[in-house]
Amino acid sequence: MKLLKDFLERSAWSAKLAEDVMARVHPDVTCRFYPAGSIIAPRGQRLNHWLGIMDGVAALGCDSPSGKRAFFIPVPERGWFGEGSLLKDEPLGYEAAAKTDCRVACLPRETFMWLFETSIEFNHALLRQINERCGQFLGLVALDRTGSVEERVAKCLLSLTNPVLYPGTGNVLPLSQEEVGHLSGLSRQTVNGVLKELEHSGLLRVDFKQVTVLDPSRLLDYAEHSRQPPSCPRHASCRM
Repeated sequence: MKLLKDFLERSAWSAKLAEDVMARVHPDVTCRFYPAGSIIAPRGQRLNHWLGIMDGVAALGCDSPSGKRAFFIPVPERGWFGEGSLLKDEPLGYEAAAKTDCRVACLPRETFMWLFETSIEFNHALLRQINERCGQFLGLVALDRTGSVEERVAKCLLSLTNPVLYPGTGNVLPLSQEEVGHLSGLSRQTVNGVLKELEHSGLLRVDFKQVTVLDPSRLLDYAEHSRQPPSCPRHASCRM
């Protein structure tokens, strides 16, 4: 119980809430364990809780028509998700899965809506999260259309250290190379080559089931400069 209380108090949205408000919230929140590979929240289901990752890494994604599962948003420790579905009271438009063993804090929808309707401070925190998430999705669209494999891996790792969405997470990511591949939409072999290049450049340290971002600002600079403009395969004259 103390672990859950500490997690709530370290969450970004609770930082400016009054003590009496948090005293009302604490008893309502429960904790659930999900082993790696299990489904935390299936697509199409109405959420009854706002979900926060206490430890581990989850991922948001969906299945393609061919049945292949694609993940597009990683959610590490201290990340919360599902606010859009709760606010709109509609089924979840994506699937949430545990990429590693995860403990998940579950804040009931009734408590979430009470905070939304009564707390200006909570609304400000929620607005910051939604704004940051929108920027994250727009970045993913641009990355999918124009990004190189190096940029995709670098941006994937950087997204996991986002200080607004995942405050206090730090730069040590509990992910294997295969899991980085799943989250960035690339093969393990491709990711292995990129990680070796980044490690050789002094930007990362790769250990067993762990990647440490040594220099986030240099990694971002690397990602931006690795982008190559698309060429036209039909008309050589299109190339400048």
